[in-house]
Amino acid sequence: MALSRAAARGGLWRLGPSALSPPRERMQPQLALGVPRSQVRSRSSRAASRALVAAVVAAAQRVNASFEQYLQRSFPRFYLLHSTFKTGIQALFLEVKEIGKIKSRMRRQRLSARQLPYRDMERLRQFRRDVLKAIPIGIIAIPPFANFLVIVLMYFFPRQLLIRHFWTPKQQLEFLDAYDRARRLSYPDVLRGLALAARALPQPQPRELLQQLCAQVQGGARPGLEQLLAVRSSFSGSVLALNALRAEHARALSRVLFLTPHFPAFLLRRRLRSHVLEIRHLDRALLHLGPGQLSEEELRAACYLRGLNPTRLGRAECRAWLEQWLRLSCELRASEASLLAHSMVLLSLNYRQAPE
Repeated sequence: MALSRAAARGGLWRLGPSALSPPRERMQPQLALGVPRSQVRSRSSRAASRALVAAVVAAAQRVNASFEQYLQRSFPRFYLLHSTFKTGIQALFLEVKEIGKIKSRMRRQRLSARQLPYRDMERLRQFRRDVLKAIPIGIIAIPPFANFLVIVLMYFFPRQLLIRHFWTPKQQLEFLDAYDRARRLSYPDVLRGLALAARALPQPQPRELLQQLCAQVQGGARPGLEQLLAVRSSFSGSVLALNALRAEHARALSRVLFLTPHFPAFLLRRRLRSHVLEIRHLDRALLHLGPGQLSEEELRAACYLRGLNPTRLGRAECRAWLEQWLRLSCELRASEASLLAHSMVLLSLNYRQAPE
């Protein structure tokens, strides 16, 4: 017995101190599961890195919140610009993501823009206009050290240079009113061009109906839907078709549609037709969606695009006007797009507007 105990002690001594210690599997369960030691260390280092990043982000958020509170107390006007810019950047980033999703879906499903739902079609149209508006300020910012000039220009000319994401709520109302006043300055020119073209119509009955319509609108009355549909044949294949308008008439109509009038006449007519047909496709998509599904912001934006300034109108008034517009638009053919363009003046000129 004594000999066997001595032999056992000798065997343990030869195995070394590790034989007297508990198994490593009990102390390091991850190694017992076959996880390499380097992977365990990398996991712990990643956890430490994440904790460090989270701490830095939390500290930066606290500093940013304190800075914004200081700006709000000490420089309220600059704080308004700062918060508007920050909100605009976030909204623009989300808009770019949404546009990317729409484009990807169009490629995947092989859709054209006119086959999209109303909201996607309108988002694409507005984003395209925003990009075109941002091109000049992007060109100005190309030279070295031109960023300071860009900031000054954006501060003093926000309506001309900034896109809608970077307008304050007060600026949005002011700028929409300013654009509408500029648009309404062209209404008399459009009506004069319409009256002159009416005299050149060869058939007496359409000529008289259109002259009566012009006189009625110039006298302060609003035409009904039936009156507009009664003269629809005059706007197709005649001197009132979009591709046959006189240059002055086309320029006045371009200003009403917020299109640049400083192009040759043939290009103005082409852009007018393209723009009006785009609105016509939007109208059909909106009719499929239903005007009642629009939010108040979407409803007002739809009215504004089609000629009515809704800034001081109620939701019910905006919806009634838009439904009248959709009934007219969906009755007209593509060849009668000229009537749709002129209806922006005929339907909104004497509608109850905000006082000048």
